[in-house]
Amino acid sequence: MESPTSLTRLLDRLEAAKRQFGPSGQAGTAKLLRSLERRQFPDAASLIRLHESLLFFRAYPANEEILRLADRLLSTFAERVRRLERSGADLEPFEEPGVSGISGTAFSAIFSYDITRWLASRHPRRVDIDWDATDPSLLGPLLVRLHPFFGEDFLVEANIPYADWFRASKKGRGTDLEWLSSRLDQIPGELFAAAKLAVRWDLGDGPLTRSNIRLPGAREFFFHDGPLLRRGEVALSAELASPPLKTERLNRARGEQMLELARETSAMRYRELHGFTYGDPAHVIRAELGRGVEVFVSGVPPRHRLPLRAYHAGMFFKNGVPIGYIECLTLFDRMEVGFNLYYTFREGETAWLYARLLRLFRQLLGVSCFSVDPYQIGLHNEEAIESGAFWFYRKLGFRPVDARVARLLETEERKLRSKPDYRTPPGTLRRLSQGSLIYEMPGAKHGEWDNFDVRRAAMALDHSPFPKAVERAKNGAQEYEYVRLLQQDQRRGAAFRLPHRD
Repeated sequence: MESPTSLTRLLDRLEAAKRQFGPSGQAGTAKLLRSLERRQFPDAASLIRLHESLLFFRAYPANEEILRLADRLLSTFAERVRRLERSGADLEPFEEPGVSGISGTAFSAIFSYDITRWLASRHPRRVDIDWDATDPSLLGPLLVRLHPFFGEDFLVEANIPYADWFRASKKGRGTDLEWLSSRLDQIPGELFAAAKLAVRWDLGDGPLTRSNIRLPGAREFFFHDGPLLRRGEVALSAELASPPLKTERLNRARGEQMLELARETSAMRYRELHGFTYGDPAHVIRAELGRGVEVFVSGVPPRHRLPLRAYHAGMFFKNGVPIGYIECLTLFDRMEVGFNLYYTFREGETAWLYARLLRLFRQLLGVSCFSVDPYQIGLHNEEAIESGAFWFYRKLGFRPVDARVARLLETEERKLRSKPDYRTPPGTLRRLSQGSLIYEMPGAKHGEWDNFDVRRAAMALDHSPFPKAVERAKNGAQEYEYVRLLQQDQRRGAAFRLPHRD
């Protein structure tokens, strides 16, 4: 077996190669991958390092050989995990949210009512209730509906054997979750949610794992034979003014296929999105962003539509590999953007990708103002603080709307200009994240949306009739048309008055 020190050096070199794209920067990567293919891995941590680097190079290959090698090594992971398990190694690191979903592993999570039912129907033999991670004392209200005599025990006894009552309730064969799922049509979703049932998902080695999941269909791969695009090379204004992107509307069957892929990809990362759980398969749009990136955007049908803002979600793929998602909320010409690039791919062309996604939504919905919620830049989000997310948006041209944050930003930018090696400390980044950031298209009225707060608007609407456009949307206007109706009402002066901050 390769010594741990030698294996660590090889993995260090592979991770460093992510930052060495260029005419000769990837010359040794294929050789490095062949060397690692022959190595034995003594623990989960080293195997995870290999996996994440392989996924990165599968999405950002310099040439066909690296793409082929990355795919080949990723296909070996179920066996590598089994080998670790036989050796007695600790497999718990595979369940961490940042890396869950690797072939051959399993993890537990608490999902929503609808996603749990969907997983139970989709993977009836691989998904089951994880009783070790479930608090049985929360099952009481649910068991009242499952067994006619449990109520007596529940009302008058102490030390109730909840799990035994569940077993007594269950009829027939199959997994516990499979049986419970068959009963959920008669049980309110609120009772299921209150039970907080943990679900264990044994991923196996099929195509639907993070190691193997790929966008279906043949494609022409994009190879990075030159340096990756850096943030300094991206001008958001230029991207937003660039020619329209190529788009197509999928038929219903393919739309459903894409939504299922998005649900799978999200669930194995402990994530759920409203637009994937309840996406409308009849309204899925595919767009090509360039450089091997495809994005699939969906709205939601009327019964799941938000009462105030238009909602869209999209998942994007690089050379067929899912690398992140975007969630957008639109009111008039203002869009709130939630952008998440999976951690594995954050050394890729993030700024360019983000700019192209905004270009797409500008094209689809005609928005002229983009807003970023404080959470995205670090409010109660330490991951965003550690990554310096505030500066990612600021260097693309976003500005703070809060006057105090704006004054602090001026001070920080003076420091950065005078001290090239200066880095904003975490405490200051937390203060900078205390308000939203906004980007206004050229020609948009400066500051028009600075004082807008959607929650205050919603509270004001609670005691007055909904605007006509909202009523039409609730009555079934298609999602994209909803935005157009809102914009028309604004131009006609029929929009409700937006509440401003005191």
